Amino acid sequence: MAKLWKCEVCGYIHKGERAPDQCPVCGVGKELFSIFEVAASAAGPAPRAWRCTICDHVEQGEEAPSVCPVCGAERSLFEPHKERKPPRVAADVQRIVILGAGIAGVTAAEQARAASPYVAVTLIGRERRVPYYRLNLTRYLAGELGEEALPLHPPAWYADQKIDRFEAEVTAIERKRQEIVVDDGRRLPYDRLVLANGAHAFVPPILGATRERVYTVRSVEDCLAVLAAAKGAQERSDSPQLRCVCIGGGLLGLETAGALARRGLAITVVEGFGWLLPRQLAEPAARLLEAHLGTLGMSIRTSAKVEEIVGDEAAKGVRLASGEVLPAELVVIAAGVRPNSYLARQSGLEVKSGVIVDDRMFTSDPAILAAGDVAEHRGVVYGLWPTAYAQGLVAGENAVGGSLEYRGAPPSNRLKVLDVDLFSIGEFTPRDGSYAVLERSEGAIYRRLVCRDGILVGANLYGDTSLAQLCKEGVEGAAQLATQRELVERAPELARYVEERGTSRA
Repeated sequence: MAKLWKCEVCGYIHKGERAPDQCPVCGVGKELFSIFEVAASAAGPAPRAWRCTICDHVEQGEEAPSVCPVCGAERSLFEPHKERKPPRVAADVQRIVILGAGIAGVTAAEQARAASPYVAVTLIGRERRVPYYRLNLTRYLAGELGEEALPLHPPAWYADQKIDRFEAEVTAIERKRQEIVVDDGRRLPYDRLVLANGAHAFVPPILGATRERVYTVRSVEDCLAVLAAAKGAQERSDSPQLRCVCIGGGLLGLETAGALARRGLAITVVEGFGWLLPRQLAEPAARLLEAHLGTLGMSIRTSAKVEEIVGDEAAKGVRLASGEVLPAELVVIAAGVRPNSYLARQSGLEVKSGVIVDDRMFTSDPAILAAGDVAEHRGVVYGLWPTAYAQGLVAGENAVGGSLEYRGAPPSNRLKVLDVDLFSIGEFTPRDGSYAVLERSEGAIYRRLVCRDGILVGANLYGDTSLAQLCKEGVEGAAQLATQRELVERAPELARYVEERGTSRA
């Protein structure tokens, strides 16, 4: 499998022997790329072959021989022998159908084709356009990129890869017949089906959410609609600056707010939680971000509950539970996403928040796999671009008979939000008194390191992310801090923590 590199800022995955000089999505340099490990071979049963470490003879059997029949080495000099075999194409798999043309679906199609040049691969997307980088939508909304920069691959790539791609709405999965039903009445048979049909924007039950000029941002069409509405409202308005309320202070909400601010709109962000980016930032870091957004001209409301989007046919403002009305000619709802699990539920697959999958991405039906935003793996629906890529790769290979596994990873985020560098990983919010929270704040820079039993279990960096890679290695490796010399030397608070632990144990 080719070497993979992940952009730690936007999540873009690059395939090649070296990281690219510049990320084609967010533009950062190669120093912000790291090796991305996707999958491991399935563990399988105990080895039934043993290799002599002296002469390389391989002996079959439940246990190593007492002596090597070739060189006479004793049993202790044998080790388990597992031969890494190339992906095996299952004889009964001739047709693979993939629902969803996002990064999980396209990666699954590409990997299935790489594993087998003969299996028929069909990729179905519901959007009437070539598959594109959803990561780049807010940059497109801001006017930083044109539509030509969005596609994952040029249209001819799919034909070159012998991937049959078309756009349609799938209305049903008929598992007994192993067929899918398309909205034009066609029935497509499959030997393996991969569900990679993603997620949809979640719209809370807010009174007035169906008024005109209320939008979500999940697709290119959504962006086009927002821009058209903004242009039309500006032409009709007497106000020198168009006003927009963004409901949601998570990552998408802030990126959307920043994009529209670059278009010249007056922005108010409304967040129901006590601070912005609650999944990525501890409160002190979020307060620094809030102050920074204020310098950019944005108004922020936290701990604010939305009661109604007011207006007649079109939105004219947002009323909060406090009674305050925020005037707006445009409202954008960025309240997260929900998996597109309707087809899976309708067909009787096991579904909780998402479609339940095992480490090999198989669902409760052995002929159906799932990957990306629609999949729930070990109780988690990730909703992250790198995870969707990894799961798509595993699903694509296993659909043709491979044995890869996706085992998950501690959630980490290295972001650049409105020109501020952020990083978070693991448990940066302590659950009880057994955690030690080590904080350091200096001007517009904040650092929180969270330890438990001498191990770094979480980190939150704001403004200065130079320790991000060391923190990532520390949390994922789960090794005692006393053995992580460079990290401890560069973070004096960790040095004190390690010293105090040693003193208290003495």
